[in-house]
Amino acid sequence: MKVALLSAALLGGPLAVPVSDRVPHLNVESLCKATVADDKANGIVLGQSLEKCMSDETDAQQQLVALWTANAGAVRDRCEAEVTSVAYAQSYVDLLSCIQAAGVTNPPPSAPLKGASKNRNAK
Repeated sequence: MKVALLSAALLGGPLAVPVSDRVPHLNVESLCKATVADDKANGIVLGQSLEKCMSDETDAQQQLVALWTANAGAVRDRCEAEVTSVAYAQSYVDLLSCIQAAGVTNPPPSAPLKGASKNRNAK
């Protein structure tokens, strides 16, 4: 009986952590508002406006939608964990930078597999 339950638990449960196939939802508005407030508090005259910050985040999110599934699940998980680890600093720009740093921004076209050459050793 115990063996059957153990087998069911091992075989019936997921064998790997599921990977999100969608770009995560991030609360970038709070980050942008905080950035603008910090700029004002520090006397930065030419700081980024809320509109520009939100526009940058939206652009990054759209780029991520195109790149997300082209990247390995482990890369997506690692980058998502990095960006979401601090609730008030979640940013699509940072998530996009992490994905780009992983090196897969444009997946290469899949080439047909080729076997060993018949002429390889012929001279």
